[in-house]
Order: sequence, then C-alpha cells, then structure tokens
Amino acid sequence: MSISASFRFVPVPEVPATQPLHPVSGPQAWQGPDMARRRGEWLYALSATEIAELRQAIARVEAAGMDVVDIRAADFPLPTLGKVLREVKKELFQGRGFAMLRGFPVEEFTPLQRGLGYFGIGSHFGEATPQNAKGHALGHVCDLGVDYGAPTGRGYQTNARLPYHTDSADVVGLMCVNTARSGGLNSVVSSVTLYNEMIRRRPDLARVLMGPVYRDRRDEIEPGQGPWYCIPVFNPFQGRVFSTHVRSSVRKAQRFVEVPRISAELEEAMNLLDAMAEDPAYYLDMDFECGDMQFVCNHFLLHSRTSFEDYAEPERRRHLLRLHLACADGPALPPVFENLRGYNKDGRPDGTLMAGVRLNAPLEPVDGGPGSSAQRLRAMSAAAPAS
Repeated sequence: MSISASFRFVPVPEVPATQPLHPVSGPQAWQGPDMARRRGEWLYALSATEIAELRQAIARVEAAGMDVVDIRAADFPLPTLGKVLREVKKELFQGRGFAMLRGFPVEEFTPLQRGLGYFGIGSHFGEATPQNAKGHALGHVCDLGVDYGAPTGRGYQTNARLPYHTDSADVVGLMCVNTARSGGLNSVVSSVTLYNEMIRRRPDLARVLMGPVYRDRRDEIEPGQGPWYCIPVFNPFQGRVFSTHVRSSVRKAQRFVEVPRISAELEEAMNLLDAMAEDPAYYLDMDFECGDMQFVCNHFLLHSRTSFEDYAEPERRRHLLRLHLACADGPALPPVFENLRGYNKDGRPDGTLMAGVRLNAPLEPVDGGPGSSAQRLRAMSAAAPAS
C-alpha cells in the first residue's frame, strides 16, 4: 500500500513471501546470560591516571569559558583514556555493540563541570545531536512528571517502564548522576539475535517487520519533514541487520488519518518481538552506579528500563545525563534510515533541530518537548497510558 505525502521520504516496499531470509552471525548476535558471565569484557573501571586526565581536561575547558556544546575532541585531550574510548567505539560498531565505563567522579563536580566532562568524553565518539524540540544536546533522563501516553510525551522524562526500543542516533550514551530509591534497572538485548530467532520461529512475521512501519514524530518536526515517518524494524544491509523500534511511536502515529491502521499481522509481529526481548534467555541487565557511563550502538541492540520510585528530596531524584552521538566513521547505513531524522553533513543520523532553535546544553533537568509543558504533565493529560 502506498500513501501520498506532502514531504519527501524514502519509500518502503512490502517484503514478498518468496524472499529468502538468512540469519546473521558475528559478535553482535549475543545472548544475555552469556554476556553476564563475560562482565569483564564490557565493564571497564577508570584508572587513577585516567580520572586525573579527566579532571585536567574539565579544568581546561572551564578555564577557557567554553560552552558545553562547543567542545570537540581536540579541546578535551585524554592521552590515556582516549585510547580506551577508541577501543570502546570499535566495539560498539564491530563487536557486541555496548560497553560501560565506571568511575566518573560525579560527586566532586558542579553541574557545569559534569556537563563539560561528559560532553567532552562524548566528543571522542562523535558529534552530539539535538535530542528534542528544544535542541538539547545534553539530555537529562529524569522524572519531570510527564505523561508517557500523551502524544508529545517522551519516556525519558517519566518514571514509567520503557519497553525495549532504540533511539535515532548512531550511539546513545548515559551517565548516572543519581540512582533511584528503587527500580530503574537498565537492560540491553541484541536485536541481531532477535532477528535471527524471529526468522527461525516466524519468518512471516519477520517479513512484516521488514516492511513499512509508521511512527509518530511527536510534534518534533524539522523543516522538510512530516508529522509521521515510515521505516522497517529490521533492515538487512551489507551482511548485517540494522534495527530501529519504538512501539509507543507506532501506536501514537495512529492519530493521523492518512497513516494505515495497525494490521493484525503487525500487532502480532510486534508482540512477538517484545516478548522475545523480555525473555531472560536474551537480555542483559546493567544496573547503574553513580559515575557509570553506558554507551550503546542503536543499530544492533535495543535498550529498556524498569519503572522506578524516586527519593522524596528533589536533589536525590534519579538523574542520568544523555548524549545522542552521530559518528562520522560509523557503519554504512541502509538508505531508508534517512527517514528517521535525515542525515547530517557526514551522512549520519541527524538529531531534532527545529526552525528557530539553537543547539544548547541545559545543566539541570528541564522539559525539552514541543509547545507547552502543561500538555505533557501526567496530572493534566487525558491520554491513555502507554502500552
């Protein structure tokens, strides 16, 4: 089925039942229990030397009066830690697709210094892209009372459970400033493994997820784009399979009359994908400690978070800094990935930079959604709860 639109997007054809499907091998096809036993391979504790380098680099950019968003790798030299970061990036694109670094001394720094430090580390991976309608290049994962079920509600500003999903960047980074009173457990799962399992169990449903799936932009619409977009969940390309999945945005896109209704087959396919992602045989739990930095490649895995309960004191609430990174040396992408957010000057997934908005880095949690915050608050929204 083809639909007309007033904006350009790469067309997505249906996948014929006769098209053969082949499993994908390699280090990106892993299983959670095995990774849990190999913890030493993906968890790296910063050394005293590396932490000293970090302190020096932060002091350098702070003394220069640099804006957080202006920091580049050359401004933030990390002679020893930089080598580690290069190996981590190689692992993200060619290996398992994730890593965690432990030991950023968050408690000793001001919000500005934390922002400078984490953004500086991110600059060694790639270019930070805006994450929301307000142009935040430094995001804050924190419960701001937003209703995840509202059309413009973003899950990272709630305390809700976030089902397994991807973001739109090459790499997403999270750094833990405060943990929750309870809950807030992060998990990752190999989307390559899920693809292989789905083509083994139900190739008919795998083909559905390789065809057109419509998603909502949640009113974060850049010039030249539309309020919805179309992209498959599974995208085999050059011997690998790239995945992108945000089920809440699929549901929200149903508010547009021109978007096809979710078919019974698509519903069944998404149900199976979600059920497999939530199977302990496949996922890996990664519990954060203060100062942990997690980096994941969005193309080859999905990530999730359990619901959480905060401390009563606002200064103790669960709080993570977030980066969306576009990496010029990232893997070649399926052409349809242009539908996500378009491409930047390097041909990498771009962020959300709306007309009249400048890239910026707030130092404290603040709503980044479009329009009035009131439309997203749980107490004021009549939207149904997220599925």
